Amino acid sequence: MQYKKHVLGQLILVASLSATASMSQAQELRFMCSTDGNECEVIEDLVTRFEAENAGVDVIVDIVPYKSIQENLPVQLAAGTGPDLAKVTDLGGLSPYYLDIKPFVDADYWEKSFGDILNWYRKGPDDEGLYGLHSQLTITGGYINRTLFDQAEVEPPAADATWEQWAEAAAEVAEATETPHLMAMDRSGHRIAGPAISEGAKLFAEDGSPILVDEGFTNFVTKFVEWNNDGTMLRDVWAGTGGDTYQDASQEFINGSLVYYYSGSWQVGKFDSEIGDAFDWQVVGTPCGAVACTGMPGGAGIVGFKSTKQPEMVAKLLDFLAREDIYAELTARTLNIPAHAAVAAKGVDYEGASAPAAAALNAWGKQVSTVSPVAYAYQGYKNNRAMFGITMTRVSQAIVGELTIEEAMERAKVDLEQALTEVDAK
Repeated sequence: MQYKKHVLGQLILVASLSATASMSQAQELRFMCSTDGNECEVIEDLVTRFEAENAGVDVIVDIVPYKSIQENLPVQLAAGTGPDLAKVTDLGGLSPYYLDIKPFVDADYWEKSFGDILNWYRKGPDDEGLYGLHSQLTITGGYINRTLFDQAEVEPPAADATWEQWAEAAAEVAEATETPHLMAMDRSGHRIAGPAISEGAKLFAEDGSPILVDEGFTNFVTKFVEWNNDGTMLRDVWAGTGGDTYQDASQEFINGSLVYYYSGSWQVGKFDSEIGDAFDWQVVGTPCGAVACTGMPGGAGIVGFKSTKQPEMVAKLLDFLAREDIYAELTARTLNIPAHAAVAAKGVDYEGASAPAAAALNAWGKQVSTVSPVAYAYQGYKNNRAMFGITMTRVSQAIVGELTIEEAMERAKVDLEQALTEVDAK
């Protein structure tokens, strides 16, 4: 009997240790994160509090280049080897892989807090799941080197000024201050979309199907190509690379060689830290076109994936980060515009932010109300990444003279048809 008890005790001990080891292993979450500011570092810090509230949970934040999120993550997810969570920007394109956390959270709280932005993560109008925490609401628009305007004694154009008026002002400032570059826009299909919509681009047919190219879109592309070739725009940004490779002009703005820079709200933290007191900079919103004065909304969100072995814990982590006090702190420390309705209503105390950064963030917040419904629809469209890539490729070819504008627009139409056919075939 003693022998049997001893063996039984050993078996119980082994089983207990195995279960403990299994539980320990099961509570590890991998979080892939990329950032153009300090978002990943702040998230990593907040996650330590989540770990403290949930004994035995270990969240490993893997900070990777943005290119890894764009190119490597989709491959990993398709192969079933992706992380448990990630911070992503291709919100619609990756939606087939998202974990629906609705069974594990207070759905009413999420709907009330994030509203229509939740649709950006859904697969279509009939999908009512909850998939992502929009951690970084952004909007595109312009920055100016205010010091250069002051030195040139040129008053910045009014809020309803057109692209042409901004181009004239930038040229006047550049000439007076001997600044080499007048204007620049990020090489991004997302970035050029807002100005195109302002010029009348609808991007979608009346039945909701994507068309990309129409009269309004072509009109803005025509202007943009001309500006790149007459010196108004910093040509190397769009002409210096091919395909759908992203390129920005942040360093040219930071080093003071650029008068006007069309980028977005995510640059605030970078400009605040890297420009310092070298010169004064200012957010000036989006220039107006023929029908609107809209930028593009966007940003990044934190999502869980269906392939995770810990769906409930992933949901719990997302719910923690969505908590009003935690979300408010995340927004304040990362110098972002809040997507959480209650946090936005109360206002964000950007504690520790410099006066220029705080002023810039408040200016960006005011721009949100000017965003066109077309821009919201485009950002939420599941295949927008393909459209962004087509835009970059064909517009760049028109700029460098490989194609005429008419040829580039025709090729873009064919590209979109092929891209949609490939998606449907999957």
